[in-house]
Amino acid sequence: MRINSTIWRFSVAIFAAFSGLSARAQDGIEGLEVIGAPVPGGTGFQPAATELARDLFGLDWLILIIITGIVGLVLALMGYIIVRYNRRANATPASFTHNAPLEVTWTIGPIVILVFIGAFSLPVLFKQQEIPEGDITIKVTGYQWYWGYEYVDEGFGFDAFMLGRSALERYGYTQDEYLLATDNAVVVPSGKTIVMQVTGADVIHSWTIPAFGVKQDGVPGRLAELWFNVDEGAEGIYFGQCSELCGKDHAYMPITVKVVTEPEYQAWLDRAKEEFAGIPSAPPTLTVASN
Repeated sequence: MRINSTIWRFSVAIFAAFSGLSARAQDGIEGLEVIGAPVPGGTGFQPAATELARDLFGLDWLILIIITGIVGLVLALMGYIIVRYNRRANATPASFTHNAPLEVTWTIGPIVILVFIGAFSLPVLFKQQEIPEGDITIKVTGYQWYWGYEYVDEGFGFDAFMLGRSALERYGYTQDEYLLATDNAVVVPSGKTIVMQVTGADVIHSWTIPAFGVKQDGVPGRLAELWFNVDEGAEGIYFGQCSELCGKDHAYMPITVKVVTEPEYQAWLDRAKEEFAGIPSAPPTLTVASN
């Protein structure tokens, strides 16, 4: 049944992506700016949208400064030795084999550097791995080659397939978002703690959003977790990719996350429950005036 269901859903997604039919508005959310996306030829990070991402980017810059200093020191020492102790300047080389102060220095020096790096990196690691209580819990399952999402506390779920070129405009994307956009997007509110429960249905996949500073392997038979809290005011569209080689179509299972305000999220939640689970929205409460 799993194989038949997978084939059916994949066929539906391909039909929706490449047919000439008008696409439905999957989420009813308009006007979001694309914030977290790769840039052709870019060398830096995407804009950090969470505290986790800012911590990671800051740690990266700290380590870059340290290793740049080490490389500069080593190059300077090599240059000095080449000039000072070449055959012309030093025709009779020294014959000693030990230098205790130098050996102590190059042993203690790296230890001090590693302890310094650890003092900054371990708190960042602990912050990532200590999963807080989530305001919203979403289970994400990696399949060959698409993603399945289940809003655990809300009783509905959906699959997300990559959009073909012909379907991008109908879903509100541009051709620049080819290989990034999906037919269904994960929708979350800003300012809330989101816990993602990650697993795989067949092989190892990896759920990654660079702008959030999160990456977690989805291993079949195991349930791992990650968390993030997108800054208020950072509403927009964020893209990610499966980051674990998972087969021939590994490059074609992108991730789309739409971050919205709390009222927009609640409105989307009502529509999503009705669309994906057949749960009708609560009718408005009528107030009967008494005479």
